[in-house]
Amino acid sequence: MTQPPQPPSEPPQGGFGAPQDPPPGGFGAPTPPPSDPLGKQPPAAPPTPPAGGYGSPPTPPAGGYGSPPPPPPGGYGAPQTPPGQPPQNPAYGYPQAPPPGQPPTQPGYGFPQGPVPGQPGMPGQQAYGYPTAPMQPQYVAPQPGGGKKFNTQMKIIVAAVVAVVLIVGGGVIYASSGGDGDSGKQDEAASAGATGGEGKGGEGGGLAGGTEKAPADTKAKVGFQLPHPKVTDTTVVAGSWVTDKVYVKTGVYEVVGYDLAKGTKLWSIPLTGQVCAASRHMSKDYRTAIAFEDGKPSAEDKYPACTQVGALDLATGKLMWSKSVTSARSGDEPIRFGEVTLSGSTVAAGGTSGGAAFNLANGAELWKPKADTNNCYDMGYGGGEALAVVRKCGSYDSPQLTVQALNPATGAPLSSYDMPAGVEYASIVSTKPLVVAADVGDTAGDGSSISDFFSIDAATGKLIVRISADADKYAADCGSTEVEQCTSLAVGNNRIYVPTEEHEGGGEYGDTNEIVAFDLTTGKLVGGKADAGDRYTLTPLRMDGSNVIAYKKPPYDKGGQIVSIDGSTFEETVLMVNPDDEAVRDAETSFSTDYAEFIYEKGRLFISEQMVSEPSKSSSLDDKQYLVVSFSTV
Repeated sequence: MTQPPQPPSEPPQGGFGAPQDPPPGGFGAPTPPPSDPLGKQPPAAPPTPPAGGYGSPPTPPAGGYGSPPPPPPGGYGAPQTPPGQPPQNPAYGYPQAPPPGQPPTQPGYGFPQGPVPGQPGMPGQQAYGYPTAPMQPQYVAPQPGGGKKFNTQMKIIVAAVVAVVLIVGGGVIYASSGGDGDSGKQDEAASAGATGGEGKGGEGGGLAGGTEKAPADTKAKVGFQLPHPKVTDTTVVAGSWVTDKVYVKTGVYEVVGYDLAKGTKLWSIPLTGQVCAASRHMSKDYRTAIAFEDGKPSAEDKYPACTQVGALDLATGKLMWSKSVTSARSGDEPIRFGEVTLSGSTVAAGGTSGGAAFNLANGAELWKPKADTNNCYDMGYGGGEALAVVRKCGSYDSPQLTVQALNPATGAPLSSYDMPAGVEYASIVSTKPLVVAADVGDTAGDGSSISDFFSIDAATGKLIVRISADADKYAADCGSTEVEQCTSLAVGNNRIYVPTEEHEGGGEYGDTNEIVAFDLTTGKLVGGKADAGDRYTLTPLRMDGSNVIAYKKPPYDKGGQIVSIDGSTFEETVLMVNPDDEAVRDAETSFSTDYAEFIYEKGRLFISEQMVSEPSKSSSLDDKQYLVVSFSTV
């Protein structure tokens, strides 16, 4: 992200509102992280405002996704005027005209007040996003004959193209504590004006049905930020976890643990190759699994194979074990894996050569692919409370997919359900209850890979109900060839909670959406819905007991929010309201809800990329991009 020109009153080094010495190269030069910087993030993209204004989904670029978008009028870096919205001033950092009838928002101390006289205007906010990225980008409205979501390969292409072509404006300034190891007062970013749903929580009491607590004050402070690592190619950095003491994130040839509040580097697990897949699950004692490449790129081998599976102890910052496996199916070559998951004490990894499993504690091999006359193999697994697999048999032109509940200790099938003929890929949404998503007959037409959900009895393998999920109405996403990559949905209370597509709101301008739920026994929509509110978009992140934790993507002039939604009544409780200062907004919205990884845990929100790219040659030293940004109400 671009660091805008600074005002004469110098902004703080490493903290919102904290005094600092000028960085090397003057203000506007990249600011290092609290310790051991990972490097400079490649530039992300400034927005070409979507039709309908900020808050509405963007339109695919000319030439389709994956092609460089045309430059906006005035060239990259020139803010655009969304249709139906007040025009923006030409230079980044100048006050923006508020919507009619709304008081102007004054930037808080420590934020850019405006460009230094004589400096050119800086790029504006990018309107994402599993990330996520994936990683990161935004819901894209269904287009005739087009798609709104992509598979993993397309996400990588788009991320690389956008990173090379565009530059995201804005920069976040660190929020600092009093000193190294000091419990000094943390400066809070000032936020003026309406907050779009800001409210008071309870007095620290837990919400009914969940463990997350509503804070007495929902206004969030900026926690910390980590810059993009330096890379020379598009690099996968998928994987992020939160324990009781650390935030853990995949870097370049390492997995790093950071202090929850300050972002200081506490430990690093070095790897011989880059992480290529990471489990979204952890054991109760904070152990998880990854897959990584068998080496670093070289002149002889520019693309090392993803053959290594390993277990991480996130409490101690150690690689417990790592190993590869061979099989007759792979020609006695190490099996290449594309995904990995965890269920209980079993690590299971899948790929086009089949699947293998290991004991989490010691890496003992539990099973591996076998030669099969029917050309059957395990595509991938779903973990969590139970273990399930999508198994593919038959020819390329006539595949047959079977979903099986497995004994996690042996891999023996407990039940089997055959997917409808012609389904080439299926995604495991949940293992307990067992819910699968698929695009039957390629009818979704939007890249989400979801036309139907299948609620299956894991004990018998019988179909309970098939739920039609019209892709023009609902915005959940399983748009990947990987088995356990669905986002923007949650399963609990014998229901599946999904967001609706964005649609016109009730206000003067801006879109909105809702979260609704299907009953997993009847397949019918249950009564009630959670409304995002005008110009906001709701995305389910996870279950919290019987409640749904959801992120509210903000409009162009507000900060995002975290809400807890009662799983029965759909009543919303605000847990967090992020600052609406321009620089902070730019940082937050540079991540896409479709592609980035969003983790909310006990009053802290962490948003991180899943892929990073080499900086554009046109980017300047003042450009700042981020691997992670965090917010906190604690």
